[in-house]
Amino acid sequence: MDVGGTKVAAGLVTRDGEILSVNRFPMSSHRSAEDGLRSVVAAIAEAIDRNPGGVQGIGICAPGPLDPKTGVILNPPNVPCWRNFPLAESLQKLYPVPVKVDNDANAAALAETRWGAARGYKNVFYATIGTGIGTGIVIDEKIFHGRTGSAGEGGHLSIDYHGPICQCGKPGCIEILASGTGIANRARERIAAGAKSAMLGLAGSLEAITGEVIAKAFAAGDTVATVLLTETIEMLALWLSNMIDLLDPDVIVIGGGAAALYRPFFDQLRLRIPQLTVNPRAHEVPIVAPRYGADAGIAGGAALCA
Repeated sequence: MDVGGTKVAAGLVTRDGEILSVNRFPMSSHRSAEDGLRSVVAAIAEAIDRNPGGVQGIGICAPGPLDPKTGVILNPPNVPCWRNFPLAESLQKLYPVPVKVDNDANAAALAETRWGAARGYKNVFYATIGTGIGTGIVIDEKIFHGRTGSAGEGGHLSIDYHGPICQCGKPGCIEILASGTGIANRARERIAAGAKSAMLGLAGSLEAITGEVIAKAFAAGDTVATVLLTETIEMLALWLSNMIDLLDPDVIVIGGGAAALYRPFFDQLRLRIPQLTVNPRAHEVPIVAPRYGADAGIAGGAALCA
């Protein structure tokens, strides 16, 4: 299961991580807690109907903050209908199989470790770069949750205490700088300040500039887009060098919609990171693309039960 603010996706996944089918339902996230639960149950029911033999577990990627140990959804801004809601317990009453709940980046990291690009590695750092930046840490093939279940918020590590204020309240988080939203904001600021760029013509207005527009401008040789992307790769290199010095992972997996924007620079990233670490073997850490794309939440949910 992959639960979001506007939709619920449910998929059947084999023991080997193969996604057999996916269905999507609207999510009633702004109504009552029971309405939200009904959306989830409807998606589960349709998925199970496609497999008369039954299922052996239900794994759910849900918006945080949440408690993965108890399966309680705490106070997610994108799903306001659930406050201290016992999602795992509520589903356990309906289905006689194990029910696991975790956030999307944690679960996706586990799926990539079990079945995907990080298969064969024990210690994995996973990042998904999209509208924001989510991360998951796998140590000894298990999600690292920390003391309270809140570990792994790598998108909210600051690399610049003079930087812009992130939505979390801290200055200079990598999310506010290098996410799809962050780089688009930086592009708008430069063009508003007078920089000449093809991005404005491609987008039609300042507000319509997105990561996709930046990618098109870069492909056309636009100077502002090139400088923005080069600077962002330097930010990501610094951030990832911190992760290597802190965690010493076997592999780094980078996915998400905005990651495609940076993929042409991955070789540059691989060269730059070892120059910024104190780890003398940082150059041995591969940086790879994930196996699972848009259905990472489905695979992640399954990995929680595997």
